[in-house]
Amino acid sequence: MSPGIFDLRTEEGLVRGCVSQDRRAQKALYEKFSSRMFSVCMRYARDRDEAQDLLQEGFITVFSKIGTFNCAGSLEGWMRRIFVNTALMRLRKGDVLRDAADVEQARHVTDDADILSGIGGKDLIRMIGRMPDGFRTIFNMNVIEGYTHQEISQKLGISEGTSRSQLSRARTWLQERLLEKKKKRDE
Repeated sequence: MSPGIFDLRTEEGLVRGCVSQDRRAQKALYEKFSSRMFSVCMRYARDRDEAQDLLQEGFITVFSKIGTFNCAGSLEGWMRRIFVNTALMRLRKGDVLRDAADVEQARHVTDDADILSGIGGKDLIRMIGRMPDGFRTIFNMNVIEGYTHQEISQKLGISEGTSRSQLSRARTWLQERLLEKKKKRDE
């Protein structure tokens, strides 16, 4: 393959093309990953407009840092970290955790195993999206992205106790909403 010609069907070709700032490669990378990265952005954003802004900021970062991707790991995983970090930077600027208390435990609402029956995945995603920003951020980082409380505390500049309490409060908030929905369903 001659220089400047990239196999855009492969991730390596997409990366090489983007490193060379080939517009076709950038467009192909965007088309391949934009819907998945938009889903990541939606988990951290208050609404679709904010998620769209995060998507744009994230792709700007991806294209500017694509030369650092070494093709050893997953391109999607590398990009996902960029999009999560982009969302976290915006949340830090907004200081969403400024009123968070450093409390180890919040009250536990229920052990009702039936709480999720009749709740669809889209309903659950919508509920998570309605969480207060701080709760949603910690919930997404821990439950969805798999960050530990130590990693969350380092990324957000908060204590591990604050991270734990925000997760506990997020779970309580979600359980309360699920119970409300279940009661309405059962009436």
